[in-house]
Formats: sequence, C-alpha cells, structure tokens
Amino acid sequence: MTAPGVEDGVRPTRPVAERRLHPVTPFRRAWAPVAVIAGWAVHDPDQAQAQLTKLTTTMLLIGLAVLVPAAALYGFLSWWFTHFAVTDTELRIRTGLVFRRAAHIRLERIQAVDVSRPLLARVAGVAKLRIDVVGADKKDELAFLGEDEARALRAELLARAAGFAPETAREVGEAPARELLRVPPRELAVALLLTGATWGSLAAALVVPPVLWLATHSVVTVLATGLPLLGAAGASSVGRFVAEYDWTVGDSPDGLRIDHGLLDRTHETVPPGRVQTVRIVEPLLWRARGRVRVELDVAGSSNSVLVPVAPRAIAEAVVARVLPGVTVPPPSALARPPRRAGRCVPLWWRGHGIAVTDAVFAARHGLLRRKLALVPHAKVQSVRLTQGPWERLWRLADVHVDTGANKSVTARLRDAQEAAELLPGQAERSRTGRRDARPDRWMV
Repeated sequence: MTAPGVEDGVRPTRPVAERRLHPVTPFRRAWAPVAVIAGWAVHDPDQAQAQLTKLTTTMLLIGLAVLVPAAALYGFLSWWFTHFAVTDTELRIRTGLVFRRAAHIRLERIQAVDVSRPLLARVAGVAKLRIDVVGADKKDELAFLGEDEARALRAELLARAAGFAPETAREVGEAPARELLRVPPRELAVALLLTGATWGSLAAALVVPPVLWLATHSVVTVLATGLPLLGAAGASSVGRFVAEYDWTVGDSPDGLRIDHGLLDRTHETVPPGRVQTVRIVEPLLWRARGRVRVELDVAGSSNSVLVPVAPRAIAEAVVARVLPGVTVPPPSALARPPRRAGRCVPLWWRGHGIAVTDAVFAARHGLLRRKLALVPHAKVQSVRLTQGPWERLWRLADVHVDTGANKSVTARLRDAQEAAELLPGQAERSRTGRRDARPDRWMV
C-alpha cells in the first residue's frame, strides 16, 4: 500500500531550505553604482572634468541625495534576491537583481572550498567562501557569510563531496589538521631580497623614468611609464610579502591546508589526487642557503604556490605528502643532454636534465633559476615527441608530457634514439599508473 500522493518507486522530495548571506553583504554590493560612475570618469577623464565644473553646490547635494539611497537600495535588493541551499546532490546559488543567474553545483564535483577573509571582512566578522569545481574556470563564491557559518558550511560541503550521507555530513565537522610547515616572516623577507625579479623591477623603476625624462621632457610619459614600473616592483616584493605572510601548511584528511596573508587572510585546500605537476624552484641566490620554492598545477584550480620558501629537506617532505610514494630525484640522478646539444642551445643546455622513476617523470631546465618539474605517471594524459630541423641535424629531440591541468613538461635536447625509446615507455607507465592511482575523493 502506498502513502497518499506518493507513486510507486518515487520517493517524496524533501523541501529545500534556502538561506541568505550575512546582513553585512548589502554594504559591499552598494558600491556597484559608485563603481560605474568612477569607471566612466576614468575612461573619459576630460568629459568627467567638464561635467564636474558645471555642477553647482545645490546640484551636487541633490546628486548625492539621489545616489546614496540608490546605492543602498541596490545593495539591499541584490542581497535580498540572493539565496543558496544545499540539497542531497548539489549546492544551489540563485542571484541577480536584473539578470538572474542560477548555479547548480554537483557535490561530487567539488574539489576545493576556500575561505577568504579580507581586512574589512575580518573587522566585520565575516568571510568569503569560494567553491572550486572540476571543469569550471571560474570559482563560484558566497560573499559574505559569518565566520562560524562559513567554516561549518565548508566542512559540510567537503563531507558531502567525500560521500557522507546528508544526515551525518553536518556532524562530521571540520577534519583535524597537523601543521607541517610555517614560514617565518624573516625567512620570507630574506628570500624576497635575494630574488632577482625584485631587484630587476626596482632597477627598472629607478633607471627608466630619468632616461625617458632626458629623452622626451614629458611628465606624462614619465608618469605613464614610471608608475607601472613602481607598481611591478612593489608587487614583486612588498605585495608578495603581504600575500605570503605567515604561510602555514597543514596536513588533514581532506588534503593539505594552506593559510596565509597579512591583511587578507586566506584558507585554501590542495585537493587530494588533483595535483598534476609539482615544481621545485631554485633561484641562483637561494642555493647557497639551501632554500627552494614549491609550486604546483592543480586540475581546474588556480592554486599555484605550495611553499613560498623553505629548506630543501622540509620542502621535499611536504612534496611527499602531496605526492604519496614520490621521492624527489637528487641532482646527481638527472641525466644531462649529450654534449652536442650545445650546438642548439649554447651554455644553457647544461641546465636541462631528466630522470624517470617508478613514480614520476622528472625534467629540469634553467641554468640560473632552476626548475625541476615532477609529473606522476598517473597524471600524464599524452606524450609527444618534437624535432626541429636543427635538432634533426644533431640527432636531438624534445619529449613533451601533457597533464590534466592543460600544462606540459618538456625534456629538451634528448638524444633522438633515447627520446624514441622514452615515448612508448612513458605511455606504458602512464597506463599502469592510472590503474594503481589513489582515488580522487575527499577524506579517503
């Protein structure tokens, strides 16, 4: 016998409880009309200045009396028409005042949930939740939620993505984390001072403007060139220090957790099984101190830095947590190209090297700034061999390994016979690696 209103084999759908964002959100969105006017003024400054000179004090007060309530109304309505809900199978986000948008995010396709707390958001006690989904170039976000609500929702989404039942997902809570690495501010500052890009951009900002002044005697040209150069110098030093301040890496069942930021605190997660490539970077001035930087490529994610600076041994230990069973090949294990490669790339050919282990395909390039790229065999999507006319003359070839992050790692200037043998061998190792790879699931 079937309950009234329920057909055979069809379960009744539970009502979905929609939620709104934090009440402080309208203040953030109220700036949109002001931003439109500011954008118009920057786009056409002459016309904006001409219109501004025509305004009287009365007209200006009337404009403010209209603009401020309009901005407040826009912020309130945009907040009022934004809802989100977690169903049995997906996260739904409905937003839009004039143009409506509905996002249905499948829970099993969620690969990272990051919590960001900009400076003003930290003062207000709110946080921004950013959802990284497989196959999506842009992250969906919920801005803003209360800090406690953001942490609870993040834990629930990760538990649901791991396969926990809806009834128990909220009870799971946030998985515990064990600290693996913390970068001291002094260590980060010294590393930035020893980075060539910092001094190069600073030298350009100090040298180029005086040269342009002597050549053109134009203040506009000097400012148009000097200000971007100063901005680049600041971004490569002060900007990086502020962004990477108090960098902490922790190990938890749902992946590696990364917390960083001086003004804007960010809580990111490196999804398990989604790391396609790990790069160990050694700038020239870092080598005497034994320091390295670790970068990575994650499929469908913008995460790019794992460790901003650390002793090599500690960095390799963190890499071993990202790529279980992988040992970073020592420099002595990397085979250089044959000496005739110097005919194609003079001097710099010495910076190239390759090593193939049971777990990874490793390729190094760079003489002053060395980069060692590690690709697990299971993450190799395709293998290619290329050979230019000059390389054919000297019996050399390049082997390209393509990953799921739309990136390639290249072993350059290899002996043509070695490259021809490496191609089928790497294809076979990739098939075997995918068969034995760990599942791309949370908390497994």
